[in-house]
Amino acid sequence: MAVRVVLAEDHALLREGLARLIESDPRLELAGAAADLPEILALIERVAPDVVVTDIRMPPTGTDEGIQLAARLRAERADVGVVVLSQYAEPAYVLALLAEGSAGRAYLLKERVAGVDDLVHAICEVAGGGSVIDPAVVETLVSASARRQPSDLDRLTQRESEILGEMAQGKSNAAIGATLALSEPVPVGAGCGEVALVGGGSRPSCSI
Repeated sequence: MAVRVVLAEDHALLREGLARLIESDPRLELAGAAADLPEILALIERVAPDVVVTDIRMPPTGTDEGIQLAARLRAERADVGVVVLSQYAEPAYVLALLAEGSAGRAYLLKERVAGVDDLVHAICEVAGGGSVIDPAVVETLVSASARRQPSDLDRLTQRESEILGEMAQGKSNAAIGATLALSEPVPVGAGCGEVALVGGGSRPSCSI
């Protein structure tokens, strides 16, 4: 059965382009598109999608509507996956998206979705309860932690920062374990699981 997807993007040309990418893959079914937060909420109520693909900024305020939407769905429709698309590898956005866990959540930079493969991969992963974090975003998280700027990243231990650094290099679980001399995956924050990265494969998933 195809994954039912709804799309939220306020820029008409980009919305049309994303819609065509989604419709081009037989594993996906585009159930509707919206241009702002109220419209996408109404659409979700009407069509009950499996996954929402959303811009991070859209009307009415143009700030963090995509993050607000993801949080609301976590509370009210936990079975709906969310793929957030952003121009920004901003740690605060990523931490907010993953605040209640990484399951069923993806954060991709818009530059990654010029081709269909990365977007479809992310949609299919979150539909199954998995996660996708853009490697460039992981690198930003690691860099921010290394600079020790006052933020939520200060909660990371040295070992947690090391694991994020290994993730940013695209290493497998086994390779990370060998590098850090670990006998088994280390729980990070509230817990660890598997996070799929753009282009395939999986890495330790850290609830930060």
